[in-house]
Amino acid sequence: MKIVELFQKDQQQLSFEVFPPKTAMGFDSVKTATEEIAKLKPSFMSVTYGAGGGTSQYTLDIAKNIKKAYGVPTLAHLTCVSSTRETVQEKITAIRDAGIEIVMALRGDIPEHLLGADRSKWAYHHAIELVCELKSADPDLCIGGACYPEIHPESANQKDDIRYLKEKVDAGCDFLTTQMFFDNNLLYDFLYKIREAGITVPVIPGIMPITNANQVERAMKLSGSFMPQRFKSLVDKFGTSPEAMKQAGIAYATDQIIDLYANNIQNVHVYSMNKPDVAEKIQSNLSAILGK
Repeated sequence: MKIVELFQKDQQQLSFEVFPPKTAMGFDSVKTATEEIAKLKPSFMSVTYGAGGGTSQYTLDIAKNIKKAYGVPTLAHLTCVSSTRETVQEKITAIRDAGIEIVMALRGDIPEHLLGADRSKWAYHHAIELVCELKSADPDLCIGGACYPEIHPESANQKDDIRYLKEKVDAGCDFLTTQMFFDNNLLYDFLYKIREAGITVPVIPGIMPITNANQVERAMKLSGSFMPQRFKSLVDKFGTSPEAMKQAGIAYATDQIIDLYANNIQNVHVYSMNKPDVAEKIQSNLSAILGK
């Protein structure tokens, strides 16, 4: 099944993102967590790819297990930063051999030890180059790309950001998934702008449930996300109580998702952080809406 087929269904959809272990020692616990999330029967699950490709085999192992054992459509992330073309071709072959038909094509974060390196001779500088490579290797692959409702941290302005996004879509992206955001109005404004720019592929909003106060700083660092006063007040009030913050964070994310559905967004993707209890609670809060 291709992700874009979900947009043809006249029903709200909910999907979850999980991440692979960093080492072999953590594989069993991550496998168990992702299986618990798969048991919720989401519309699909995506499995991320570690910086520099260090967890690429675990990504495929987790994705294959979810698909085979639970029948949940899976999407594998693939990054290209600092990789050779030979390495990327090997990864594409491994993805196809694993029976994965949906790939999220990302440049990826530059590894810390390479931040000051000369990148002029790198094989890949932008995700668009990976999109082209994937389309060339297998035209039948369903390819996703990332987008930023606010602005990519490395973009000069949103106008340039959207222009680059249009080039990526024109290169072969079948759908887009957004970076996390905490104010839905930012997404609605972004969708208006990209449609005006001629970007017509489906866009899946990505929602991050903040369930402990320590996640706030990391979320802002990763995405540069605007934090509405309503959300800041929530953290200020409940941040020192782990259970209260968890409940409030799930409620905030649920409220965001309900508002998205109410505004004719059919598909929402939740960054579950490998937390089955969080995924289950959000889905339970939406059970009647999702028909589950």
